[in-house]
Amino acid sequence: MSSLRSLMIGLILTAGLADAAAAAQLVPPGNRNAEQPQIPGFSARRTKAAQTTFEAKYAKVYQLLQNDGRLRAKIREVASAYRIAPIHIVGAIVGEHTYNVDAYDRLQTYYVKAASYFTTSFSFSHDGESIDDFISRPEFASCGNYTDSYTLWSCRESIWDREFRGKSVNGKRFPNDRFSAVFFQPFYAGQTFGIGQINPLTALQMTDLVKRTSGFAPLDHRQPREVYQAIMDPDISLAYVAATIKTSIEAYRRIADFDISKNPGVTATLYNIGNPEARAARLAAENHARRAKGQAIKLPEENYYGWLVNKKRDELEALVSGTEF
Repeated sequence: MSSLRSLMIGLILTAGLADAAAAAQLVPPGNRNAEQPQIPGFSARRTKAAQTTFEAKYAKVYQLLQNDGRLRAKIREVASAYRIAPIHIVGAIVGEHTYNVDAYDRLQTYYVKAASYFTTSFSFSHDGESIDDFISRPEFASCGNYTDSYTLWSCRESIWDREFRGKSVNGKRFPNDRFSAVFFQPFYAGQTFGIGQINPLTALQMTDLVKRTSGFAPLDHRQPREVYQAIMDPDISLAYVAATIKTSIEAYRRIADFDISKNPGVTATLYNIGNPEARAARLAAENHARRAKGQAIKLPEENYYGWLVNKKRDELEALVSGTEF
């Protein structure tokens, strides 16, 4: 049993979730915070450096969605395949392009960018060591017990954090940074791509769910160009957005006993910050302790990114419901 699985099981048991038959508690629509939580400094600096504002970036991505009926139709189709409401996909796209990178003016630009990466030569590696060689190290042996891509790559990410991040191993010093930033971003740190701003590690985690649901060929870490094309091409990348959101919804239902499917601000928050299983387990443990003290349980909360999605929900939902604002 991997350390990741052991940690998750321990947290879940601590949370006292033995009654699996109980219905998950619905997290109601809307924000739990009256005011928007603080926006990180890096997002503000990036926006200022581009000589724009959050309001202008929101307007730009909203206009992209509003002007492209084909894109909206794709969102509805993919949402139906993954059995989630389209607003969750819209919320993820809007949050990413409001607080991270500007949206392109036209959907066609994403297709052009996808094609350009397919003709570019690069690798997933760090300091001369390929990701394939790195995950062949003995520290990762326990991950070989997993065949599902999500569990497999989550296990590898956990081992990176525990055994390598910010440490020296066999005389080699490793950066104190995320696994995805060190090995899966060959052009510059912090990069994400496409209309869903997906990073390559997330795509590798979701590839089995996407294959089962959408029928796309599975991604391989030894074929980085195919990975980048998938996260840049809207015909494929929207499936990865939906799969990521679906995974978060299922994790919170299974682990924290919450149904977050009616709150796109919460799903957008998880899309932004990642690690839904660990976060659900921490919330479950906290609520177990609160119940023991006779306190009210804590509901999942939105961050600054999800807060905007909930605030703008009516006009965003209208984009994919057939009613234009």
